[in-house]
Amino acid sequence: MKLQALPLGGLYLLESEPFRDGRGSFTRLFCARELHAAGCLKPVVQINHSLTHARGAVRGLHFQHPPYAEIKIVRCLVGAAFDVAVDLRPDSPTYLRWHAEVLTPDNGRALLLPEGFAHGFQTLAKNTELLYLHTDFYTPGAEGGLRYDDPAMGIQWPLSVGEVSDRDRNHPLLAPTP
Repeated sequence: MKLQALPLGGLYLLESEPFRDGRGSFTRLFCARELHAAGCLKPVVQINHSLTHARGAVRGLHFQHPPYAEIKIVRCLVGAAFDVAVDLRPDSPTYLRWHAEVLTPDNGRALLLPEGFAHGFQTLAKNTELLYLHTDFYTPGAEGGLRYDDPAMGIQWPLSVGEVSDRDRNHPLLAPTP
């Protein structure tokens, strides 16, 4: 695994290089020792999987409020996703800035999001599957969300936005629109 720091402090791109031979391939997707070097100091306590059928669908942007804030590692297993991280740390110089990476099984990339970030994605292919590793348990009372189309962030989704859940569509805007 290779770790590459991204423009938002604490956000990392993880790149896995598969070993390939005539049988197929073998890829290391998780290594606590290497992730520890990137600040992932908590153990993974929950692993989730999502399947999104429609191309252009958006999920998120989700986070958990402290003390349930979590480090999250997100990897695409099938299809392709435009994966977005938003810095929600009020004292950060990159507060409300976003960064995105295209995740596919072929490029072997994953995002490591530190505590204090929101996460969301848009599917670039039908039947896209993502795997999430979390350092805290899902706590319904601590969940928060940002609107995918909030002008305060100005996320530039690569496709026309398709399906969005009612919950995600109804998150409040960060600032009232004029």
